[in-house]
Amino acid sequence: MDSWRRHALVFWIFSLPPTLWLLAFFLLPLVFMWLLSFGEKHGIVEIAITGTLDNYARALHPLYLWIFAKSVGFAGLTTLTCLVIAFPVAIAMAFASPRWKPLLLLLIMLPFWTNLLIRTYALMAVLRTKGYVNTGLEFLWTTATGFLHLVGLGDTGLLGVRFEPLELLYNNFAVLFGLIYVHLPFMILPLYAALDRLDKTYIEASLDLGASQMRTFWSVVLPLARSGLSSGILITFIPAMGSFLTPELLGGPDSQLLANVIERQFKAANDWPFGAALSFLLMYITFFALALRTLWAKRGLELEVD
Repeated sequence: MDSWRRHALVFWIFSLPPTLWLLAFFLLPLVFMWLLSFGEKHGIVEIAITGTLDNYARALHPLYLWIFAKSVGFAGLTTLTCLVIAFPVAIAMAFASPRWKPLLLLLIMLPFWTNLLIRTYALMAVLRTKGYVNTGLEFLWTTATGFLHLVGLGDTGLLGVRFEPLELLYNNFAVLFGLIYVHLPFMILPLYAALDRLDKTYIEASLDLGASQMRTFWSVVLPLARSGLSSGILITFIPAMGSFLTPELLGGPDSQLLANVIERQFKAANDWPFGAALSFLLMYITFFALALRTLWAKRGLELEVD
């Protein structure tokens, strides 16, 4: 800090451009949108900032409250599922040999090398009626019925049953599956980073003292991975809560989430004040999640100090 005070000109030269950039392209547009949420729409394009709270009151309508609840539910279920899948994967990566760790990490990060839109369209090719999943199931069904006929069990009644493709696309299942597929790496990477720094001697000491593997996991591994766990939950829940592309492409009319409603307010409905109010309600939920994470991290730090 003293060196920067002695060279104040260098400090301002390096700090002023990014500060101006954030001010011009982030903070000022954010303030404008916040003011817009207190405005009223007059005609087609005219908007007056009147300080009204009608937009926020309108967001409390049961229809929009249900969409809020559904968005939170989808994000929470996505986060929970990612956590259940990611923890064993992160443990396997953390305890893998140094030879395999870079390869496993590369496989987890490989989806980031492809655009999200392309990955979503690829997922549509997998889940559609004539997609890879239904084609594979139809092949297995045909093979099974053919085998039963070959061994003389054709009288079971299965031969007359035609395979019906599963409806895997344009519904809530497709949206949830897509959200898990997109956000799973965001859960694995923080957990892996926390578990990789974990002192393995704690685990060995717990097992040597007679604790079972499950007791060691709950009493040693899980508390020591607390920082990665909270970070993974946060960076999975918040993007899933505001996801737009996945429910737009994979979901049906009943699968639209809050981000899709906000997009329609700014485009089809041309109701920018109400769209801004919904956007900031989503942002308030994000701030609330960040506050919970901070409190959890602070509590964990106090427990470590004690």
